[in-house]
Amino acid sequence: MPLSNSSELQENVYSNVDNASPLRALPQVDLCKRGEIRAERFLDAATEVFIEKGYQHARLSEIVARAGGSLATLYRIFGDKEGLAHAILQRRMDSHIGALRGISLSGLPPEQALPEMAMRMAAIMSQPESQVVYRIVIGEGHSFPALRDWFFDHAVAASRSTLADYFQQEVDAGRLQLASPRMAAAQFYMSLFGDLVVRLASGASGLPSPEQLKAEVQASVELFLRGALPR
Repeated sequence: MPLSNSSELQENVYSNVDNASPLRALPQVDLCKRGEIRAERFLDAATEVFIEKGYQHARLSEIVARAGGSLATLYRIFGDKEGLAHAILQRRMDSHIGALRGISLSGLPPEQALPEMAMRMAAIMSQPESQVVYRIVIGEGHSFPALRDWFFDHAVAASRSTLADYFQQEVDAGRLQLASPRMAAAQFYMSLFGDLVVRLASGASGLPSPEQLKAEVQASVELFLRGALPR
């Protein structure tokens, strides 16, 4: 199966992809099943090393030692360390988009669909790979602007686009009243995960437990749907 850029990369809401910092495309490699497994092991090992050492100080030799295989195979699949990080960002983006797209297909009303989507997103955000993503693009983004800009111009834009499309669908159906579905998408996402993103990016300890995260997500969804003013 070819390892290539997702079609989601074409979705862009808030910025012009043509103006993004250049990021080398991942090598176009046809992988057999065994090769796909090896690629996933490289990504899992890279995630561990990036968490422990930071992206800047991570060594490919240590990643290979943990994953097995050879440096030659890693270079053939990913090109270099930037290619590894790019693949991790893309894998995380695909997970986000999948969770968001589920609400459009669920047929559930917003008061049921949004909490379910938010909990799926929370489960994704609590995984180690999310810490790597936000440490690279925010914590170390000034040193690696190509990775940072790719994430915001593609992953963030695509996620907001998918959520904005859902909000527009619900506005058209008369189930939500929103002046700007696009703006609401950005506000909703950050109300859910803004604090967690900062914690992940800083490498802070004491991240919320699954129970705490669930309670915070439910409170954010309730505030978004009901508002703060008495009715």
